[in-house]
Amino acid sequence: MTNKKLFMLVGVLGASFSSLFVRASTAPSLILVVYRSFFSMLLLGPYALLRHRKEVFSVTRKEWLLAVASGIFLGLHFTAYFESLRWTSIASAVVLVNTSVFFVAMAGVLFLRQKPSRKAWIAMGLTFLGSVVVALANTTAGADPLRGNLFSLLGSLLLAIYTMLGAVCRRTVSNTTYTFWAYLASLVTVLICALAGGMPLVGYGSVNYLTGFGMAVCCTLLGHSVFNWGLKYLPAAFVSTFKLMEPVLAAVWALILFSEKPSLTVILGSCVIIFGIALYNTNKE
Repeated sequence: MTNKKLFMLVGVLGASFSSLFVRASTAPSLILVVYRSFFSMLLLGPYALLRHRKEVFSVTRKEWLLAVASGIFLGLHFTAYFESLRWTSIASAVVLVNTSVFFVAMAGVLFLRQKPSRKAWIAMGLTFLGSVVVALANTTAGADPLRGNLFSLLGSLLLAIYTMLGAVCRRTVSNTTYTFWAYLASLVTVLICALAGGMPLVGYGSVNYLTGFGMAVCCTLLGHSVFNWGLKYLPAAFVSTFKLMEPVLAAVWALILFSEKPSLTVILGSCVIIFGIALYNTNKE
């Protein structure tokens, strides 16, 4: 168990570099998602087709639709999140996008008629309050903080939908098969959006290919895929709580590499969000 928990640290470290790769790039957000999705499939696709070909193509229609729908929302999530990093600070964007746990909890209340405990309601209230504080914070990092924060919250909502669809699909589908179809759907989705918008797919400079490849390796394969793997062996509450290290690490990298110092308001709001999510994940119901 200890080794499995330590392996989760790899996922957190990998995911925490996502914002840094985006900041180092120059291509439009949608194009970056295309590059990330392309390199992810380039690395995962051959393994899935050579080692798990029979399983990949033996999924039921329902399982396939769930994986594809999940991937569509994943591609949209990446686009919204990357765009948020163009306008607001790394600390604000990463903290707000991690409020997806809050949206998942609210979906359970609204659509699954779940009845959260008092502790869960308090946790969700704190998360919402912290999100409002961070979203409205007047920080000097970023060209338009409010716009960026709203994009990050949109990314959080899309991430929550991706997570919920994936959780249902993963009940009967292996991690390799699920991620193959989800990542492929993500790639197709953003490609269609880019082509429909008349955006050229190349010509943005080699740095964007490198950052796209870096995100595919560090953030997708060693980030998202590790978290999906961990859900089979570790409690979901532990995985979700462990992921709360990502905003902290991302803020540290931003301070070191880009000299971004989050305002006191952002720090206080972030602490409230992290505490609220951690409190919710300790809920036994």
